[in-house]
Amino acid sequence: MFTKPVIGVDVGGTSIGTGRIDSKYIIDQHTNDITASGTVEQTVSEIIESIEKVYDSDVAGIGVGVPSLVDRETGIVYNVQNIPSWKEVHLKDILEDHFQKPVYLNNDANCYAIGEKYFYKGRKFRNMVGITLGTGMGVGIIVNHRLYSGKYCGAGEFGSIPYLDKTLEHYCSGQYFVSEHQISGLEMYNKAKKSDKNALSVFNTFGKHLGEAIKIILFSLSPEAVISFVC
Repeated sequence: MFTKPVIGVDVGGTSIGTGRIDSKYIIDQHTNDITASGTVEQTVSEIIESIEKVYDSDVAGIGVGVPSLVDRETGIVYNVQNIPSWKEVHLKDILEDHFQKPVYLNNDANCYAIGEKYFYKGRKFRNMVGITLGTGMGVGIIVNHRLYSGKYCGAGEFGSIPYLDKTLEHYCSGQYFVSEHQISGLEMYNKAKKSDKNALSVFNTFGKHLGEAIKIILFSLSPEAVISFVC
C-alpha cells in the first residue's frame, strides 16, 4: 500500500482516463478523447492535459498503462497499433520532465491484471488472467501472486494470434462491431438492451468468439480464474 496519493493513467486507442487515488479511494478522475491519428507531440500533449486535470503536488508518482510494448528500464513505448505515430516514444522522460515526479510504465492489460489481483476480485487467486476489452483486446497474467510481463511487457498478447481470417483481437474487441457491423460496441449494446433481435444475435456471435479466445488462454496457462473488464 502507499501512504501518499498516486495518479493512474490509462492510454487507450480512443480515450485517456486519469485518476488520483489513495490506498482506498478515488479522489478525482477525468476522461478525455485522444486524437489517435495525431502526431506524437499532439497525443502526448493530450495525455499531459488529462493528467493535469487530476494532478496535485503531493502525489508520490504517476503510473501509465499503454496498449503496446514497453521497455520499463528506458521508459520507451513501442509501436502503439491504435496510435500510428507512436513508433518509439520516450514517454517516461517526457512526463518526468514535465511533472518532476517518478513515472512508471507498463502494458495496460498488465496494469489491469495487477489491479484486479490486489484490489478486487482477483485477490483470492494465486494464478489468474485479466482480459481487457476495448478498442483492442489485452491480456495480463498473474503467476504465483506476481505479474508475469516478459521482457517488454508483451507477455499475454493473445489478441495477436491468427483466428479465422484475421486475429483474435479483431473478433474479441470493439473492432468487431465497427468492422463487421459498422457500429460501435456501445451502440450495439444499447440496441441489445432494448431487445433488438439483430443486436442480440451479434452479441451471441461475439460471445462465441470471446469464448474461443478464453479457451486458448485456459489451455495455454490453466489459471484458477479469468476475469474480464470492458473499457
